[in-house]
Amino acid sequence: MDVLKTFEEGMDLTAKTFSGMEDILAAELENLGAKDISTGNRAVLFRGDNTVLYKANYQCRTALRILKPIGVFTVRDENELYEKVQNIDWTSLFTVRQTFVISASVFNSKMTHSQYVAQKAKDAIVDQFRNKFGSRPNVEKVNPTYYIDIHISGPQCTISLDSSGMSLHKRGYRTEVDKAPLNEALAAGLIQLSGWDKTGDFMDPMCGSGTLPIEAALYAMNIPAGYYRKHFAFQNWSDFDAELWNQVKQEADAQIIEHDFPIYGSDQSYKAFRIAQANIRKAQLHKDITVINKPFEKMNPESGKGILIFNPPYGERLIENDIVALYKHIGDVLKTKFKGYEAWIITSNLDAAKFIGLKPSKKITLYNGPLESRFFKFELYAGSKKAAKQ
Repeated sequence: MDVLKTFEEGMDLTAKTFSGMEDILAAELENLGAKDISTGNRAVLFRGDNTVLYKANYQCRTALRILKPIGVFTVRDENELYEKVQNIDWTSLFTVRQTFVISASVFNSKMTHSQYVAQKAKDAIVDQFRNKFGSRPNVEKVNPTYYIDIHISGPQCTISLDSSGMSLHKRGYRTEVDKAPLNEALAAGLIQLSGWDKTGDFMDPMCGSGTLPIEAALYAMNIPAGYYRKHFAFQNWSDFDAELWNQVKQEADAQIIEHDFPIYGSDQSYKAFRIAQANIRKAQLHKDITVINKPFEKMNPESGKGILIFNPPYGERLIENDIVALYKHIGDVLKTKFKGYEAWIITSNLDAAKFIGLKPSKKITLYNGPLESRFFKFELYAGSKKAAKQ
């Protein structure tokens, strides 16, 4: 089986994302020239050439990984898995001197242990090399040459090359994190789900490590999501086209623009404030984002128009009375100080969210890591709702 030839023209590709972000990612991929796009659970399937593959890694804000399937087959047990992994010509993909790592995920299968699946696949690959050359490539968990992804759902097994390497949410601008940091790709998705039109104030009044303000600035200024990344796994592939890659980056970077509206981050924790400052400076956005060390109620909206997006504590570290008081306080401040704004809040604590005391105009179900969460929209009308819409 000549894997490279099979997938050379019009590659089948898969972009992984968060549950609830599939449509956002599909729109991003369409804008980059992807074809035959369809959404699945936490994934978007599409077709494209190397240009699209490079663009997806460099520019998609809500993608976690871009996978290139090289084998799809049914598998009933570990012996059949071993046999069919060996049917792929791994020696046409990499050499004995190169390294690889395998990650596996298993759902609704007789094979229940992902680590065992990865081990059996590894054995099949190294045995193929050993039988052909008398030596084998090594497994390397840190900076391997090739990243291999195995996904088993029921009887179907898909084996892919991971073109991203490190998860794409690892942008490269975060030098430090505060407790419970928001995933960068999730933050980017929240901003797009909010429908923010890049005008008016953008505020995160509980900014923690500064992820939401940074992602807002990247989005508003058309700075590619991968702008700060040093490396992607596809750069190790035998068919890597350095000239095309440089062209993709140059064309994307040429679209970077200035942003005229204020972006604010604030946190009452001095530690969080300092971490956010460091990350914003690392991203070279210190002239574009204002970060302050103040509690939510001390923030002073300037224009009377804009959006707040924030990720308050969910209660894992707070006793019940404290979390209820916090969410009541959030509602009080929104009602008294932010009339004319839209507020979006993500939380997994649905009981505490009721104490905000405002009726959400929209609820979106998302997952923040393993936590099922809601992304609530609150429209903070100046005066009555009827008057505001006239």
